[in-house]
Amino acid sequence: MIEKSFGAVTALALSFDHTYVAVGHATGHIQLYDLRSPRVPARVVSPTTLAAVVSGRQEGHLVGSRIVSIGFVAGRHTALVSADDSGLAFYHSLGKVFFVDATDILRILGKYPDEDALDAAPALGHRLRRRRGRKPATILSMAPLPLGTAAHPTDAYNITALLTPIKLVIVGLKPTPKTWYRRHRESQEEIPSRSKFKGALAWFPSVSLSADLASASERDSKKGHVNDSHPSSTPVLIYSWGDTLNLLRVSEDKITQTVKDTRTGKVNQVEVGRIVFEEVGSWKASDDVLAIQWLNVNQIIVLTPAAFEIYDVRTFKLVEREAFDAWTLISPVLSHTTNGSLMYSDAVSEVAHSVRVYKGKIFLLGQHGVQVGTLLTWADRDFLSAIDLTRSYYVGEAPGNRNGLPDDPEKLKEVVGRKLRELMSASARYAFSEERLVDSTHITPDGRGVDRTELFEGLVTTCARACMALGDFEFLFEDLFGHYDNNGIAGIFLRQLEPFMLNGEIRHVPPRITQRLIALHDEDNRPDLVERLIWHIDPDCLDINQAITLCQRYQLYDALIYDYMSPVVELLGLVRRVQQWRKQRAETSEMSSGPMDEQSMEPVILNAYKIYPFIADTLTGLTYPSEEPLPEEEAFRAKKDVYTFLFHGRSSVWPEGEGGKLVLTSDEENGVEPTYPYTRLLLRFDPEAFLHTLDLAFEDTYLNDDTHGVSRFVIIKILLEILASRDLSQEEKTFVHIFIARNVPKYPQFIQIQPSILHNILIGLTQDPDASTREDRQLAAEFLLSAYTPHESERILKLFKDAGFYRILRSWYKHEKQWPQLLGTYLEDSDLSPHELFTSVHDVVKAAKRTNKGRLPQAVSDKLLQSLPTLLLSDIANTAALVDEYLPESHEAALQALGPGADHERFCYLQGRYPLPRKPGPSPHVPPALRQGYIAMLCRFEPSGVIPALRSLPRQYLDDREAARICEENEVFDAVVWLVDREGDPLAALSKAESFDRRLSMRIADALASHDGKAADTISDAIRKLEAVAETATSVCVERSQSMSPSDMPVEDLWFQLLGSQIDCVQRVASCCSLEALGPSERLSSDNPRTQREHETINALRSLVHKTFTALMSVSSTRAVSFPRLFKRLVSSASASKGHVSKGTLYTEFRTILTGMLESFRSEGDMLVITKHLVDRDVFDTIAELVAERERGWAPSRGICTSCGVPFITNKKPGEGEPEPASEPIIVTRTGAIYHSRCLPPDFHANRSVNVH
Repeated sequence: MIEKSFGAVTALALSFDHTYVAVGHATGHIQLYDLRSPRVPARVVSPTTLAAVVSGRQEGHLVGSRIVSIGFVAGRHTALVSADDSGLAFYHSLGKVFFVDATDILRILGKYPDEDALDAAPALGHRLRRRRGRKPATILSMAPLPLGTAAHPTDAYNITALLTPIKLVIVGLKPTPKTWYRRHRESQEEIPSRSKFKGALAWFPSVSLSADLASASERDSKKGHVNDSHPSSTPVLIYSWGDTLNLLRVSEDKITQTVKDTRTGKVNQVEVGRIVFEEVGSWKASDDVLAIQWLNVNQIIVLTPAAFEIYDVRTFKLVEREAFDAWTLISPVLSHTTNGSLMYSDAVSEVAHSVRVYKGKIFLLGQHGVQVGTLLTWADRDFLSAIDLTRSYYVGEAPGNRNGLPDDPEKLKEVVGRKLRELMSASARYAFSEERLVDSTHITPDGRGVDRTELFEGLVTTCARACMALGDFEFLFEDLFGHYDNNGIAGIFLRQLEPFMLNGEIRHVPPRITQRLIALHDEDNRPDLVERLIWHIDPDCLDINQAITLCQRYQLYDALIYDYMSPVVELLGLVRRVQQWRKQRAETSEMSSGPMDEQSMEPVILNAYKIYPFIADTLTGLTYPSEEPLPEEEAFRAKKDVYTFLFHGRSSVWPEGEGGKLVLTSDEENGVEPTYPYTRLLLRFDPEAFLHTLDLAFEDTYLNDDTHGVSRFVIIKILLEILASRDLSQEEKTFVHIFIARNVPKYPQFIQIQPSILHNILIGLTQDPDASTREDRQLAAEFLLSAYTPHESERILKLFKDAGFYRILRSWYKHEKQWPQLLGTYLEDSDLSPHELFTSVHDVVKAAKRTNKGRLPQAVSDKLLQSLPTLLLSDIANTAALVDEYLPESHEAALQALGPGADHERFCYLQGRYPLPRKPGPSPHVPPALRQGYIAMLCRFEPSGVIPALRSLPRQYLDDREAARICEENEVFDAVVWLVDREGDPLAALSKAESFDRRLSMRIADALASHDGKAADTISDAIRKLEAVAETATSVCVERSQSMSPSDMPVEDLWFQLLGSQIDCVQRVASCCSLEALGPSERLSSDNPRTQREHETINALRSLVHKTFTALMSVSSTRAVSFPRLFKRLVSSASASKGHVSKGTLYTEFRTILTGMLESFRSEGDMLVITKHLVDRDVFDTIAELVAERERGWAPSRGICTSCGVPFITNKKPGEGEPEPASEPIIVTRTGAIYHSRCLPPDFHANRSVNVH
């Protein structure tokens, strides 16, 4: 019975023989119970006080210290080790002296707190001390080494392992207490705060290992042992910090020491043992480790916050993972979070006491009950999953859980293979057993039947994969197929087996099964599936009679190919049939229907064309249609048979011997057979496909040997003989010429032909008028010319020119340096793009100049002049650049070549806007008349570009007066104003602008007064020109206003003249408008289009004045212009010259202009205010972000040491002969202070240390 006054139980331990249990409490009490009489504790160890400890009267846990770990030492019942939450650990020896309980307590880790740091012992009901955080010296886990099933020398040392957040300590209690091992945690600064206090450990003692279970390393380590027939394992400790797991192996090493007896002085040799620790390895789990337990000698189970994970300690690999919420387990300290003793995040994860493993089973103490788990074997799964899992172990694809399996791969395959066969046999018997066929798996709870087709399908695919892994198909084709066949569901077996056959995974299937599968597709009327299956299956697995019958019935010629000659004969018959049909269709009219229409002949034609890929594969040593390499001997025999048959001089009999029939090729029945009938038939059917097949065959080494009867030279001679016949079409002749021309230079050592024949072939390549084959014929001619030089060069060149072989002609003329002819090949080649044409022409002309001492030959000049129409038709701008560079005196000739009525083309020629860039600046070779003509055409076709063009031209390039006259004639008034101003007379320029304004405004007034249908276009054109004049005149005034040089003309007078002219325009047009049109837009009637046009026109003119005033305001800072004075002058001038305009109308117009300006300025001011606020906000946000980034991290003050004040980095360079100062380590504290390592305060380590044992 647990004493209630001792508080909650926080730690438990069971003795080695399961007869005693040790209990640790939250108050620091420890109780020992004998399970045979558990009502009263056998022994009680009470906590002590700090005062008793200081006085030396007693050691032990302090009152209120929570016991976090407890355990029995070795096999004793009265030897305990315990640890509390303050970082103290003790060894308790519970003995008796004179029948009185006597407890010997030894502190093995930790330090007591200072006496003045603790208050007096609290009352019994308030013994839990309040704290803000956990100390670095907290003991995360503690465990003594338990006794195993096999004795080990380390058992005598009573080893105990203790884990804190900063170190691992292993203490031996016998023969005398001693710390044997200490390891500090690495890189503590990088540890996340949530992982700092996460740690666990577990021992696996020495146990006897069976021959199968022991790993090779374990067996090797036990060689030479006295019990070599029963090896034992070495004690191993697994411990973790955060998510890092570490494995430590413990053993004993004997050393001999010399000991001298102090009394007798005698020296003796004594064998002394010592514990040796071997760090085996380290790896990481998926998350922080909360608990660790050993499942067996090779595997551990790890609890993380979200899952259970099983690792193999031999490979450090994850072998199993099962999701699990660790928060569902009991935490013995969860209640301590209510008074602040522990943080909730720390308390809820202290669940190591709720996870235990006993004899391979996992026991979990949950909040709602106890759970028991175990690892599943293949016997615990459904039989299909079991077979798949076993197969994965057999082929080495299993996730890694190989517990109990041999390490040797051969032995593993032997064991697993035997089990795999047993599983397949048992699964088949179970699937087809009478009991299973009538059990509950076939009936749903509501009494309906269940379709179990998926089960039987899965059994076939699973067993097929397993048999492929084993390399043994006897079970699959004998036992398993027998089960399916006997139960009438052989179709399921066959349909599931077929994908493995098609993928090539199962290539050899008994013919009886293949026969059944083909018959199944035949019953379903699926000849396509029959053909696909025959393609992919070995012929030895077929029922040949069945396959041939089906192929002939359904015309499956691809599948019918099971040897090398029969397919050729069959397919040649189809080719002859197609040729006969073509001839008959050509002889009859298109409207009359022949014996077979095109739709019924389509499958025959498709099958006939298969002869070409079949011959190509056969002659290159491949199977058809899979194109896999044939065995060497079989490939040789196939090539010889096919070559002999195809290139035989007369018709052959097939099959050979008695019963064979003559294979005919003529279109007429009983017609005359020509020489080489089969070669002619294939050439006539599709010459391109046949000769492409021969191209592939020529690359094969079989034709290198002349003793085979057929060689490349023999085939070429046969083709030449066929070429000499008169019944060949032009297409057939062309492709034969191409074939011979390409292969003669390619195989010169095997093909040697007379030059006269090559000459005829070259001529033949040029005589085909078909443009679609021109490129192929030209390429073939180039091949042939690389091995043969013709003797009739002039005739050949003419033939090449007629045939359009420009690439060959270019090479010829370039080699002979015949530049005019070379230019002609580029100009006559319609396949060249304009860019390619002009690039090539430039290259030819440059090459001609280099060969003629830098001067252009006259013949080349004449050729260019003759070719100007062609060049201009291709690209005008590039032609202009070409003429200007090489024929600068021929611009007029080029313009004349454009023909009459081509003014826009002439403009493009002079402007030069097309792809090839011209020289910088205008051409000096253009005559003055053409220059003036260019300006006139520019005014016509692109008036807005006149001023930019004039600005880019040098002053002396044009006569400004003549240019101004041309511009004025073409009504490009803004260019006239710009030219007059460029002469240095701004007043004259503005006078011109005023006259143009008057002229255009009168035109607008006349258009408004007329009812002509073109009035709208006239008004629009006039307004556009007024806007251009206003823009140019305004720029004149702005330029003079901003000029620093003195001027004879006052700036204010310039602005007055410009604004006065524009206001006169407004008044002139306003006098022709109705009062409604002069008013605001809101009062305008939408029913009167004339009024709307007047309103739009007057608004456009007012906007010109508005823009001019805006430009004036932008330069009004100058003292030369007074806006009030200028405005007064304008009003006075308008009043004096108002003419027939009323005074009210005049002032209304000025008010409208001024009001519009003010409204525009107000809106622009509002936009500026809004923009300023947006910019201010963006600047503030950006600065705030930058400041936050700068303040992030440590910020040492001024880069100097906090203690000595010396800067860490100095710019002082060492003097001559002085050594460079050595770099000194620095230390950065978490408060941001930085010190030199020699300048640390004396109490630095004391303030930041942890209790170290």
